Amino acid sequence: MTLRLFDTETRALRDFVPLAPGHASIYLCGATVQGDPHIGHVRSGVAFDVLRRWLLAHDYDVAFVRNVTDIDDKILNKAAEAGRPWWEWAATYERSFDWAYGQLGVLPPSAEPRATGHVTQMVELMQRLIDAGHAYAAAGDVYFDVQSWASYGALSGHKLDDVHQGESAAEGKRDPRDFTLWKAEKPGEPSWPTPWGRGRPGWHLECSAMAEAYLGSEFDIHCGGLDLVFPHHENELAQSRAAGDGFARYWLHNGWVTMGGEKMSKSLGNVLSVPNVLKRVRPQELRFYLGGAHYRSMLEYSDHALDVAAETYRGIEAFVLKTQDRAGDVPVGKWTAEFAAALDDDLGVPKALAAIHGRRSEGNKALDAGDLDTAREIAGQVRAMMGILGVDPLDPHWAMESADASAAHDALDVLVRANLDARARAKADKDWAAADEIRDRLAAAGIAVTDTPNGPEWALETNHNEAGQ
Repeated sequence: MTLRLFDTETRALRDFVPLAPGHASIYLCGATVQGDPHIGHVRSGVAFDVLRRWLLAHDYDVAFVRNVTDIDDKILNKAAEAGRPWWEWAATYERSFDWAYGQLGVLPPSAEPRATGHVTQMVELMQRLIDAGHAYAAAGDVYFDVQSWASYGALSGHKLDDVHQGESAAEGKRDPRDFTLWKAEKPGEPSWPTPWGRGRPGWHLECSAMAEAYLGSEFDIHCGGLDLVFPHHENELAQSRAAGDGFARYWLHNGWVTMGGEKMSKSLGNVLSVPNVLKRVRPQELRFYLGGAHYRSMLEYSDHALDVAAETYRGIEAFVLKTQDRAGDVPVGKWTAEFAAALDDDLGVPKALAAIHGRRSEGNKALDAGDLDTAREIAGQVRAMMGILGVDPLDPHWAMESADASAAHDALDVLVRANLDARARAKADKDWAAADEIRDRLAAAGIAVTDTPNGPEWALETNHNEAGQ
């Protein structure tokens, strides 16, 4: 396995060489649990689940940590507006995110630490920074001294003179570019004791403390959305390395889900919640859509694009189910060299999907020719490759959906076969008009009939519904 990943810090493709052979340590910035997740939120979960699955497929021992930010200005404000305790608000939407990840087949993390459970580690990190001359306390707040760290801007490419943290001025803050590590206690807000007074953590501090607690002072990969490069990840990198930690060796960032060219966010009012989208397509179809583009690309949402992805998935699923129906059990096989080359090239899922479509086409040809052994072998390959992408139609996670699809297919097969038998009798009687009428009636219902040496075969046309709109 020669995996190459695009590292945001070096702005280059780099061979992945783990700190410890056979072991991969990954930290993914998880949710700030302020509300229900939309599909933009969960794209990173899907994208880096593929990375994890690809490493696991090569027998890596993967430590995968995804945090929960359960204390934040937005959480406190929304809970107060709703008249609910902040901790209840955070817990409610943490469950919503867990549900969404589970629906999309994202593997559970090795650990899922909450910010509020790691204040001790944050205090220790701040003390190290103050002792090293990179942070200072002022009026109960604690700030990172940006000018004290010469490498600030290395991740994002920002020049120090152009830095704006988006934070308001405060008493005792030496430079507006300094960012907050700890916020002094305010009336009505939760707080924890520190040597500098009671208060609560700043956002950037949380991830540095939790990543070190679970993965050590240096680890392999830090992942997250492109919007986190600055200031969040830039500040994480600065404070961790200023404290003496090597921190992340590779930085991976996924592109946004956009609508009309704008990043999907609650403030733009263009949110598509996961529960709402799952009223339109099945969970595996939504995952297939979110994971089908290259992880670093922007994904422009439209109902049409979602429908096309769902139809494409159903075509692959239909091949696997049809092969299982005709050839018997289809065990998971081995991916192709083309598929491996695509994923090894910075997780190139679009090219990996092209390899899957090529094998599916060959598999359907084998089915049409009655070569069931070849079809079964190819279906096993397709299962292996789709499994790496998290959407193997026969995976137990999707078993209920697949069972329902198979039962519906069997019921429909009885009805279609009756029509095909009537068509065969009409053709035998040279009643071409009746034979054509039956075929046209099936076509109008979205059922394509193909005459093969082994008799007529039928399949649902994946674009029938769209064509009829």
